[in-house]
Amino acid sequence: MSHPVFDLHCDTADRLAWQTLPEDLRLACGADFYGPDDGEDPTGCRELARNRCHVSLEVVGETPWAQCFACFIPDELAPEPAVRFYRHVAAYLEAEVQKNASAVALVSGADEIRPVLQSGRMAAIRTIENARLFAADLGLVGRLAERGVLMASLSWNAEGPLASGCDSHAGLTRLGEQTLTEMERAGMVLDVSHLNDESLADVLARATRPVVASHSNSRAVCAHPRNLTDRQFLEIRDRGGLVGLNLCRHFLREGEGDVTFDDVVAHIEHWLDLGGEGVVALGADFDGATVPAFLDGAQTLPSLQALLARRLGEGVCERICAGNALAFFERVGRGR
Repeated sequence: MSHPVFDLHCDTADRLAWQTLPEDLRLACGADFYGPDDGEDPTGCRELARNRCHVSLEVVGETPWAQCFACFIPDELAPEPAVRFYRHVAAYLEAEVQKNASAVALVSGADEIRPVLQSGRMAAIRTIENARLFAADLGLVGRLAERGVLMASLSWNAEGPLASGCDSHAGLTRLGEQTLTEMERAGMVLDVSHLNDESLADVLARATRPVVASHSNSRAVCAHPRNLTDRQFLEIRDRGGLVGLNLCRHFLREGEGDVTFDDVVAHIEHWLDLGGEGVVALGADFDGATVPAFLDGAQTLPSLQALLARRLGEGVCERICAGNALAFFERVGRGR
């Protein structure tokens, strides 16, 4: 039995939009192409419908699929050029969706996700990873929420103008505190993935609404600083939040060798032992991470579902693959 998919994070929009990124922004980011292999075949990563990325309309096919398309803003960009970068990626995604309107629709509010899925189309959800552009203009929070950005994170890996990631130990900045307040006022969900322990502690001390870790695993299972401690997971659970399983091999298992299904499901089973049946979701990090060979692209999700269903049961599998995320955004996400 195949279940719907609600994936909380992918970087496919960046990978597609990078092909037409203005030269000055490419120079500022320090990369001619999003991925090292993209330069060998740039035409293979230009269209949402058919590409060699992890996510495309072609490989998703008829599976009911809600996809959070993050605009990932590199740490190298200052807040002002980050605004231009975001606008470029957002415009590219909008244009691709318009070209393929019979197969995909951009949602402008959480209440539109289920109707789009019921229409047989992919629901494309706009999110931001590393929302340093808000440091250029806090008014962007409300304006982008109005345009349909449902979720945003405050940092990537480095120390930033709002908060800091796992490469540093700085906490939430004063501007980050103000951004958190604006996001809660606007109804934009805060994504805490990539925050270091200090910044996450600051967020949890101030947040009044549920938060999401869109693509983070269990540090008890794999001791990577990008993963969540049990205490952090329980705080997110107790606040009514959501945690998306990241398929990045480095966050699934320590050491060399092939990552197996047992390595993947160990994170889920640990979270279930912590009472997380209504918390765990998918946050694949497709097109943003090196994934295990047996999970190399959206076309592998039905086989992953079959493995999860045999191990955990159909009901738990459905909640992890889509039910928990859909219920969360319908309960917490901003409507139209």
